[in-house]
Amino acid sequence: MIQDILDDPDNPIELGVEDERGLTRLFWSHVLPYGEVKVNMNTRSHSVRR
Repeated sequence: MIQDILDDPDNPIELGVEDERGLTRLFWSHVLPYGEVKVNMNTRSHSVRR
């Protein structure tokens, strides 16, 4: 939907740096890059050191 608005030749829109930063957050705010991480605060973490 946003691509269609930005690609409309009848209404050219130029985005500034601030605009791009705002859109980037909008698109990536729902992404979990490492998947869902469940933390149990009632047990001690068992991290492995190598």
